Amino acid sequence: LGDQDAIEFMCRQAPNVVYELEHFGMPFDRNADGTIYQRPFGGHTSNYGEKPVQRACAAADRTGHALLHTLYQRNVRAKTHFFVEWMALDLIRDQDGDVLGVTALEMETGEVYILEAKTTLFATGGAGRIYAASTNAFINTGDGLGMAARAGVPLEDMEFWQFHPTGVAGAGVLITEGVRGEGGILRNKDGERFMERYAPTLKDLAPRDFVSRSMDQEIKEGRGCGPNGDYVLLDLTHVGAETIMKRLPSIREIGLKFANVDAIKEPIPVVPTIHYQMGGIPTNYHGQVVVPKNGNPNEVINGFYAIGECSCVSVHGANRLGTNSLLDLVVFGRSAGNHIIAQNLKNREHKPLPADAADRALSRLAKLDSSSSGEYAQDVANDIRRNMQSHAGVFRTQKLMDEGVERILEVAERAGNIHLKDKSKVFNTARVEALEVANLVEVAKATMVSAAARKESRGAHAHSDFPNRDDENWMKHSLWYSEGNRLDYKPVQLKPLSVETVPPKARTF
Repeated sequence: LGDQDAIEFMCRQAPNVVYELEHFGMPFDRNADGTIYQRPFGGHTSNYGEKPVQRACAAADRTGHALLHTLYQRNVRAKTHFFVEWMALDLIRDQDGDVLGVTALEMETGEVYILEAKTTLFATGGAGRIYAASTNAFINTGDGLGMAARAGVPLEDMEFWQFHPTGVAGAGVLITEGVRGEGGILRNKDGERFMERYAPTLKDLAPRDFVSRSMDQEIKEGRGCGPNGDYVLLDLTHVGAETIMKRLPSIREIGLKFANVDAIKEPIPVVPTIHYQMGGIPTNYHGQVVVPKNGNPNEVINGFYAIGECSCVSVHGANRLGTNSLLDLVVFGRSAGNHIIAQNLKNREHKPLPADAADRALSRLAKLDSSSSGEYAQDVANDIRRNMQSHAGVFRTQKLMDEGVERILEVAERAGNIHLKDKSKVFNTARVEALEVANLVEVAKATMVSAAARKESRGAHAHSDFPNRDDENWMKHSLWYSEGNRLDYKPVQLKPLSVETVPPKARTF
């Protein structure tokens, strides 16, 4: 389902981006000869699945953390102005559909501001908090997706959500795939390395969607561990204390803190946990947001870019490979930045703001501030999470998903009547939480409606009633529009930039 022009662009840019990060000071692990250390990762193969390869550049088990600090230091150097303790509320679009900036809430005062901009770029991350069990931070409430949806921008491929195979059971904290890259093994209650049965070639390093389904199958068939048989074990006792302390120090710490086990001596209880959205705001490989218009499936919205997990440039198709999220955001973030610079914005005037630029944001806040009865935001948010967890899980059935659509639409109605008990303006976190619920609702509707409509199994969308992939009817991107709660579709880009088309074929492991 991936767009092959964007995939080729990312693959060609990847080595340069890694070297650039190295020159920025990113502390990659090293091989004995001084080159950057690379480890095997789930789904990384040569010759279209022939054998596993060591491709993932790593900084111990903290690669994302190291990247974050490296890029933050570049921001310090560039004297980037951060609006700390602010929340973006809504996009501003004019009659031509161009994006002219955002409305934003200053949490310290409760005031709403218009941030006028010649270019607006969203890097707002994912929306994993629509699920009850998630590896995502609490801030991942899909704010960018909600803002885009309310402004008439469709959300692409939202039915595809990746369950990471190894979240700590009961806590949801992520255990990196690097553990299995370093030799960690998944075992059932009998101590069996069960992935050998499901994926004889790649075993524990098969793609994440496949490993998660295999784990779920083991649990369903009664081979789960623990008193309730509801998790499996991630065993790295054979890896050795030296390797664990050198390559996986954070994982030992997580095991001790969240599962009360020492990974050097005993296995960690793990369960598939929501981790990443493959869908998002549709973009091209320059980061420009694109929508269907006048017969063109990818018409650019002027002044609007999106990168990272909130976007869908569709390099991940229906199931992302491990490490490609960090690569995606660096490659396309850089591409978007370069494209914006090339627009020579300094020599362009701001377009006039529409008279109603702040109306949507102000009316949302006024409704909350004048509420005298209704439900609390937290109760509505928790109902969204419970419904998503039970109706759009690792395995899905038509009955479950249709029921899920009804439930989410009911919760969406309730979300329109949230009661704000505390009406204060200064650092009112309840107000922020109520505003976040509106974004959770948009993402949950997009996910549930798109999933219920797709009558096939593809990547992370495992439909028990339609267990096979159907390229003839479903090799297409879904587009969900908030207005009218409707779906549309657009073709997959099967033509790369310079190489031959890679024909779709069945995945084997």
